[in-house]
Amino acid sequence: MDFTFDARTEELRARLLAFMDEHVYPAEQVAHEQRERLSSPWENPPVVEELKAEARRQGLWNLFLPDAEHGAGLTNLQYAPLAEITGRSPQLAPTATNCAAPDTGNMEVLAQFGDERQKKQWLEPLLAGEIRSAFAMTEPDVASSDATNITTHIRREGDQYVVTGRKWYISGAMHPDCTIFIVMGKTDPDGADIRRQQSMVLVPRDTPGVTVKRAMRVFGYEDHYHGGHAEVIFDEARVPVSNLVGEEGGGFAIAQARLGPGRIHHCMRLIGMAERAIELMCRRAVSRDAFGKALAQQGVVQNWIADARVAVEQLRLLVLKTAWMMDTVGNRGAHTEIQAIKIATPRTVVGILDRAIQLYGAGGVSQDFPLAELYAGARTLMIADGPDEVHQRSLARRELKKYL
Repeated sequence: MDFTFDARTEELRARLLAFMDEHVYPAEQVAHEQRERLSSPWENPPVVEELKAEARRQGLWNLFLPDAEHGAGLTNLQYAPLAEITGRSPQLAPTATNCAAPDTGNMEVLAQFGDERQKKQWLEPLLAGEIRSAFAMTEPDVASSDATNITTHIRREGDQYVVTGRKWYISGAMHPDCTIFIVMGKTDPDGADIRRQQSMVLVPRDTPGVTVKRAMRVFGYEDHYHGGHAEVIFDEARVPVSNLVGEEGGGFAIAQARLGPGRIHHCMRLIGMAERAIELMCRRAVSRDAFGKALAQQGVVQNWIADARVAVEQLRLLVLKTAWMMDTVGNRGAHTEIQAIKIATPRTVVGILDRAIQLYGAGGVSQDFPLAELYAGARTLMIADGPDEVHQRSLARRELKKYL
């Protein structure tokens, strides 16, 4: 394994780092101030649209898509250090570069499983950053960590599918530009194979019977920049049969294909969040005194910073190895590694952010610094894309099989 950045990655890193310094970091406070004046909390502040235009002008656009026809054509190993950079400002940079979830996963689904009409109608405007999307899978009334529990019903009536169900924490659904849902439900609830009962269909937001009922908060935050998280009701919502993604019964497999890259993208960005936390810790430590000396001279603070650096270097190597394996042996071949980074990365980054918050005291939990919001996002990722315990269970089974 050679993790030396190739020439294209180095060039993109340099351009992206400059974009962050010159445009993104200065826009963070501007975006906060502009948002306070918006009539709707879900609208993009004007500076976000300016960032998107600049990123596209500089060719820092759709970096996540390995399909050169639609994206930058980068491998996972090439994209990893770029996603890490955008993770340093997760509220702005992923959106600015059109690399924000859930649109990234939805674009991957459409690129891989959509037909030509679906790509023309939905993938192309998503790639252009003209619309947003949502992925409707999680439900409040069942343990959605087991996707076979999904109860939303998709029944066929002639040339239509009729969708009925209740979803929540549907990321992106509050954004005014969210125009399409990819909905996971059961087309064959009595099928013999529990992993062939589910299908995915495209449901436009303006379909009669679709109600975005309310915004769901995360630790008190509404995650404005990613379009929020909503409870959505589908009450006999009718769509053409041609809105089926892939084949009937293929929903579970599509979900797994979607979540694999999504998990590693989250982990890449989490490392950037941890790097931002370490930077903030160091700046605080050298600028504040307590009990007669600088915080930077306090042994416990030195230990926190040292442990954080060691942990981030370990995580980065594991994520890079996983990216390399996904490129060389495929997502299935890298299954154990994907699970390992999903378990290790959010947990470790939460710990680093927790120490950074402690170092900032009251400021750490305030809106004046990004740490509390970063913490909320990182802690949520211990649940999102499958709770850690689900991945631990699967990984342990793989290990135990070696001894049975």
